[in-house]
Amino acid sequence: MILAALAGGLFGLLQPQGGDAAAAARANAARAPLEQRLRERGFASGSAVHIRIFKAENRLEVWLKRGDRHQLFETYPICRWSGRLGPKLKEGDGQSPEGFYAVPREALNPNSTYHLSFNLGFPNAHDRALGRTGSFLMVHGRCVSIGCYAMTDPAIDDLWALMTAAYERRQARVTVDAFPFRPTEANLRRHARDPNAAFWNDLAAGDRVFTTTGRPAAVWSCAGRYRMTSGPGCTAVRTGG
Repeated sequence: MILAALAGGLFGLLQPQGGDAAAAARANAARAPLEQRLRERGFASGSAVHIRIFKAENRLEVWLKRGDRHQLFETYPICRWSGRLGPKLKEGDGQSPEGFYAVPREALNPNSTYHLSFNLGFPNAHDRALGRTGSFLMVHGRCVSIGCYAMTDPAIDDLWALMTAAYERRQARVTVDAFPFRPTEANLRRHARDPNAAFWNDLAAGDRVFTTTGRPAAVWSCAGRYRMTSGPGCTAVRTGG
């Protein structure tokens, strides 16, 4: 009975999350060709890319730089993510990461088992400072996840093309902000008693920088907390956009 309970608990932890997989697949497959959408919405191929992920809403947003600000280009349903709301803590916990990441070109994998993928870069400097462990945490195609964000093949095709074009225009790293939910004041109040509330408030500070300036936040790890300004003893996590 104890073994059964433990197995049940592990299964619950690893239970894949997401919205309607069939609806996500249909939505991601039904879009007009990427170049057509870019042209119709006034964006240029090769524009700097910023990605925002919201677990609870099952959404991934792509923002492209136009002028001196990033503007929303496309919102994709996430087909699957795994675990529950909260950061990834250790290898094998089945959690999809939350935090601030920066993806270099070499993190793209054209030979992925899941069509195409890119590595988020977990653990970043902040994760490592907290002793968090994990590997191969990806955003990828298809619709299956054990710690990754599964987007379906048409969506990862878009992401791959946009990121590749941005790298060719000398964007060194694509910034990714991964949130448990949209960090509105109402949502933060709703989760105020959660053990992760302080962490989520730190993520919200980065979101405020982006929504105010239109530029991804530069981020540091300071005494176990994400900070948007540096100070004594802080370690750089990523540069801004």
